[in-house]
Amino acid sequence: MERSRLLQCLSADYMRLREVAGSGLTAKVPSCPGWTVADLVRHVGQVYLHKAEVMRIGSWPDPWPPEEVRIESPIALLDRGYGALTHEFSRRGVDSPATTWHRPDQTVKFWMRRMAQETVIHRIDAELAHKIDSAPVPDDLAADGVAEVLELFVGYGSTAWPDDFNQVLADAKGRTIRVDVLSPDATSWLIRADTDRVHVTRSTPDPAPSDPAPAATVSGDPAPLLRWLWARESNSTTDVHSPIEVKGDEEALTELRTLLRAGTQ
Repeated sequence: MERSRLLQCLSADYMRLREVAGSGLTAKVPSCPGWTVADLVRHVGQVYLHKAEVMRIGSWPDPWPPEEVRIESPIALLDRGYGALTHEFSRRGVDSPATTWHRPDQTVKFWMRRMAQETVIHRIDAELAHKIDSAPVPDDLAADGVAEVLELFVGYGSTAWPDDFNQVLADAKGRTIRVDVLSPDATSWLIRADTDRVHVTRSTPDPAPSDPAPAATVSGDPAPLLRWLWARESNSTTDVHSPIEVKGDEEALTELRTLLRAGTQ
């Protein structure tokens, strides 16, 4: 996604989060056990401030967080954090250097993408807390989010933070799971968990003859698939058909869910 589009999505979801949070800060967030909306908003505001400071000083701030964060009201912190973050973005190009946790990408664009994705997931959390209809997630943002969670949080994460994955990988059997984004630009990923790491590779919905037969498949349009991968589905009812098609070996699907939890905890 281009810079302008990432910043547009970030702005829209920040405003939506702020709007929904204005309905009440005491509601419990079902997708973040133990959190209220106040905790959620405080978290996002603090994340914004942290990434702004990372870009400003060129390294990880230590100590963190600053004392005033602990006593600031959640909405005020969110607004201040967003202002600081977008100010730092405005001063830098997408290829400007920035410290990140993804070694192959030490640029400002990494944080533009990450903050846009962070915000859309957490505004969905706020909507779930208040049991209101979710605002649409644009296809381009959702498809980019699917790529991020699979390639960075699961694939890269399994080698960058092996301790988080050791338990789930201990009994890995090398099964392959295919995840398909059905539209607008069909893309697929093959995920294979071995005992030492998780291999995540891009493929196509029409597998090549050399591709291994998947033990299971998960497929859907970009927005519902993003929500499924982040375990942010709407409350299901028996008379509503799931927008996600899940097929195949139950153990493999459970393994994928466990890998996602390990990568996104």
